[in-house]
Formats: sequence, structure tokens, C-alpha cells
Amino acid sequence: MAATQRIAAGAALAAACATALAGCAGGATPPRETPHAVKKAEGAPAAPKAAVRLIGDGSTSYTGAQPHLPRPERLKPGQKPPQFVVFSWDGAGEDSQKLFSHFRKVSKANNATMTYFLSGVYMLPEGKRELYHPPQHSAGSSEIGFNDRQGIEDTVKQLRGAWLEGNEIGTHFNGHFCGKEGGVGQWSVADWKSEIAQAKSFVKSWKTNAGLTTESALPFDYDKELVGARTPCLEGRENFMKAAHQLGFRYDTSGVNNQLWPQKKEGLWDLSMQLVPFPGHSYEQLTMDYNFMVNQSGTQTQGDPDKQEFWGDQMRDGLLQGFQRAYDGNRAPLIIGNHFESWNGGTYMRAVDEVVERVCTRAEVRCVSFRQLADWLDAQDPATLAKLRDLQVGEAPRQGWASFLSANPAPAPKGVPGAPAARR
Repeated sequence: MAATQRIAAGAALAAACATALAGCAGGATPPRETPHAVKKAEGAPAAPKAAVRLIGDGSTSYTGAQPHLPRPERLKPGQKPPQFVVFSWDGAGEDSQKLFSHFRKVSKANNATMTYFLSGVYMLPEGKRELYHPPQHSAGSSEIGFNDRQGIEDTVKQLRGAWLEGNEIGTHFNGHFCGKEGGVGQWSVADWKSEIAQAKSFVKSWKTNAGLTTESALPFDYDKELVGARTPCLEGRENFMKAAHQLGFRYDTSGVNNQLWPQKKEGLWDLSMQLVPFPGHSYEQLTMDYNFMVNQSGTQTQGDPDKQEFWGDQMRDGLLQGFQRAYDGNRAPLIIGNHFESWNGGTYMRAVDEVVERVCTRAEVRCVSFRQLADWLDAQDPATLAKLRDLQVGEAPRQGWASFLSANPAPAPKGVPGAPAARR
């Protein structure tokens, strides 16, 4: 896609999103520059060769259980829940901005793990674009372009290191078609299944497609590791969730919710992004950089330079107020979504840096991936989760946590930490 086309498409997308409550909610990864040659990022240690079983053309592999995943523990009677915070990234890829590698470093420095929603077309070179057959669009179409050989190599290095550090690799699908004829909001269950299969295929065959046959494999089996997603612009969620449930996904984060404890919909954990205070305004704002931007500088991704620092502070403070409201109140997980973009001078990336640094090292806080949060939710007594869902936004139990969760929980299912050992 030519640069002028990308800019025009991005402006049109922003204009369309600005009229909606969720503003493309996050969705929207507007068209970006195709990643180009950058210095190789520092990666995590590779798995021992003896543990590696290559899959397909060797683009992916099985290396055993993912390292650095905490074992979920069932809450004890009267125990206060931890405060979970999930930072996630739509359309994750490493380009000249080096934001993927940057936030890996931020995570490690602050005892955090995150979820990276990879766009499948970022693993497909421009010259092979015809391999992509998007639902209701011609072959080779994409609103966010494709990648080049160096960009794929750089992205693979970050994916490899991120997974070995305990981060999650989800999907943001492929061509990012939103808000128009043939967009994801009009896709059928079968369309979504096709899109998911292609996203997996591009990850499982990047070596062949990019001609990077001597590179090391990704250390995971994507068919097994892919358990959740966020749809482009938060559109098409109903049919996506049906397809995802049938394919064995465990969660979806394509919705908009208040700061309440999650429940299941269509057999998936509904881990929607949330509304938090918007400093200086009477209404609340979605926990995503794109939405703060639209409500600050409109369709201009680089607005008034004199206001950019203030806009970043506004996002940071809104997220921190939402965090504190949950931390002191119902302890509902805080779900945050972002993009690797330097909108308004990079002020939103700076805001995320500061939120991670201020919250992830606090007592009783766990900055985790969606997969880790789903693991923890699955390990809890359903009756306990039902009680937690009765608490409203910012509402702490009146008699304290010890009294509120004092009832004896149901026995933990076999295999869950705290369950009785199986008799031999």
C-alpha cells in the first residue's frame, strides 16, 4: 500500500471510529508503515535442542511447557483476591519504532507479563500477499498492508523472546477490515473460521514464505498456544465468539464493560476492556490508547504538540484512577489495550510505561497475560466468582474480605492446586 493510501485510509478509519462509543476501540490498528530493516533485538535464550520438536516447515516447534507461567491457586476462605492487571497489544509486530522490544524490557523490569495480539499478515511478505484470501474481499487485500523479510525476521525474534519470558501470543487476525462493506462486522461464523485458520497458517509457515529457512523456529505450537483474541475495531464479536468456542478458544476481549468481575459468554471468558475515569470530563473512557487519542485530537494522529504531554498524562491518570478504584474496591481485573504506535508524539506509550512502573510492583498486584488470568479464573470456585460479580464498580465488601468470602468453598476439581491428591 502506498504511503498516501495508508494515510488516507487511516484518516477515514479514525473518522468512522470517532462517532462510535468505543471509537474502534482499540481496534483499530490503523494502517502503519511496513516494518523495515532495524537492528536485531535482544532475544531470550533458546530452548535446549534436545527439547525441540519442529512442526511443519520448522517455523514453529514444540519445546515443552511455557516457562515462567505462575501456577493458579484457588482462593482460600476469606482471602482477598489479588488485583490483576492485563496489558495487551493489538497488531503486535517489531518495526523501526522498536516498541515490541521496548515493552518486553519494561515488563521484565517490573515483574509483568503481557499479551501480544499478532496480526498474521505481519508474518507474510508483500510478495506473497496473494496467499491471503480474506473473507468477502479479493485475494491479497489488507487494510494494514503486509511485511518485508527484515520486518518478519525482527518480529519473529520478539515473538520468540516474549513467549520464553512467559508472555502470551494471541491473534489480531489478518487484514483488519472494519466499518464498511465486507468488514468483520458482517462476517459469518465460517468467515471467522477461515480468517483464524489463515492467521495460524502465516505463523506456521513464515520460514517458507519469507525465505528465512535458516532462522530458529518459534518455540511454541501455535495451534495449541492460541487461545484468545481481540477483533478489529471490536466488530463482529457475536459470530467470532461462536467460531472461537467451536475452535477451542478460552477467552475473548473484544467488548466494552465496566470494571466488574468477568463471566463466561458463548463458553468463553469475557475479558472485555473497560471504562475508567477520564480526567477533566464527566464521562468515562475506554482503556485503550486509540480511544484517548480520538477524544483528544480527533482524526489527527499527530495533534497540537503543545498538548501532547497533557494528553499522555490524562491517559496515565485515567488508567491509574481506574486501577485504584478496583484495588481499593471490588478487585475486578483491570483490562488495558494498546497499539505499538507513536500517536501524538508517543505520549500514550510513555503513559503505559508509567502505569506499568507504578502498579505492577505493588503489593497484591499481578500484571499478567489474558491466558494467565483465564487460568486463575478456571481454578476458582464458581460460587466465589459469583459473589465477586455481585460487587459493583469500586465497591469493597462492607464487612471486609474475610467475612465476604468466608463461606466454605466447593471442593476444588482434581488437578487444580489445593485439590485432594488422587488415590493410587
